[in-house]
Amino acid sequence: MKTDGRSTPSTPEVTHGQQADLARPGAEDDAPRTDRPAEVIALGNGLELRRRRPAHAAALNAAILANLDHLRPWVPWAHQAPTLAETTANCEHAVAQWETDTGYSYVIQPSGDPDTVVGGCGLHARVGAGALEIGYWVARQLTGQGVATTLARSLTEEALTLPGISRAEIHVDEANAASSAVPRKLGYRLERVRERTPESPAQSGRVEVWVLDAPAPAGPTGRGFPAAAAESLGLFGV
Repeated sequence: MKTDGRSTPSTPEVTHGQQADLARPGAEDDAPRTDRPAEVIALGNGLELRRRRPAHAAALNAAILANLDHLRPWVPWAHQAPTLAETTANCEHAVAQWETDTGYSYVIQPSGDPDTVVGGCGLHARVGAGALEIGYWVARQLTGQGVATTLARSLTEEALTLPGISRAEIHVDEANAASSAVPRKLGYRLERVRERTPESPAQSGRVEVWVLDAPAPAGPTGRGFPAAAAESLGLFGV
């Protein structure tokens, strides 16, 4: 896909929210919690989301290395190939974030294939009280197949049914048309465009902030979602 004429990299389905995908280590706790997102989410297309853990490090690292050229135009963390130790630290940090409710990170995997990772995504508590930001990146071989839209729909449903969460956001560089199409399809509204110094070659320096609110009163869907968003999220009849 072509961008705005400055260069012609492919436009991966990756959000601004997945630009800090390499992070610090943490601690693990397997106790289940009912006030957190599901740890495994079936996407219904032969793929599933699984809570990111250190056991995923090798497969996640392999996926990142295989997609560096695909990701480098858009995400700063892809400028240098991560070591396995760095990806392991990222997975450990994801565990710590989950247990402190500051982020819920997943790997994208083919169903029944725990040794393969084809992307990453998550819900991040960094956009204010009562809100979560959705971030995602999808491997090159899966772009254009609706995978990003399907996973964003699932994460939106998870986010807006959590206690105290009434708003989901997706932040996308204005030049990344593939990712910008995802929130639009799901009934998000473009709230604003904020300026940001470009950190990767294809970035425009303008970040679209897409939002979807879930008012408390139950409307036609019984869930309080705007009708257009509820239809796109598949909530009619639920």
